Amino acid sequence: METKALGITTDTPATAVAAGASEPVVATAPLEASGGAAPRELTLVIGGARSGKSHFAEQLAADYTLATGGPVTYIATARHDADPADEEMELRIALHRARRPADWALVEEPLQLADALYANARHGGCILVDCVTLWLNNLIFDESRSYPEYGVITPPPVFTEEIDALLTALPTIPGHVILVTNEIGFGVVPTGSITRFYVDELGRLNQKLAAVADRVRLIVAGIPVNVKG
Repeated sequence: METKALGITTDTPATAVAAGASEPVVATAPLEASGGAAPRELTLVIGGARSGKSHFAEQLAADYTLATGGPVTYIATARHDADPADEEMELRIALHRARRPADWALVEEPLQLADALYANARHGGCILVDCVTLWLNNLIFDESRSYPEYGVITPPPVFTEEIDALLTALPTIPGHVILVTNEIGFGVVPTGSITRFYVDELGRLNQKLAAVADRVRLIVAGIPVNVKG
């Protein structure tokens, strides 16, 4: 799926409504859980386009629920509001929906990721976020915002606000959180200022996420490489 105006392709699933899914869940505080504190786990799965990172993350979530019996909530960050409908996106949605277990809950949240985590995190549960890459794109292009090809880029206030909210939420929410993100900094330096801004900001965000993560797995040609943890 191509991120808007950046020319960068990711292999993350588009936002989709799975069987039985309803309106997105949004809240501003964590769910209460009984029984005292439970281990907080954060896994960052990073890789290039078509590296197999989404499939690997889904397998991690499936293994977690098999071992613990806890629920899995899938948070999709891609926008699904194209008009007319994007046939390629619809196909990607169908493929990811088909391979995702039917008992996983689905939340569609393209912007307020921290709120979605607070609303759905629970002791013994697992949340899979796919993906940070598209979420950052949505923050930059909130409300169809446009940027000059050259010059200084000034993102909207929501950009900083939501990133700060995410970094505040991650160390505090219970359960296991799996974040999927792209490594797009291995290639050449982009020519346009907005694309350079996006590549730089995603790289900085990935560093911050890796710093707070318990485990980091780099996926290369479908093979996970242990980076941390």
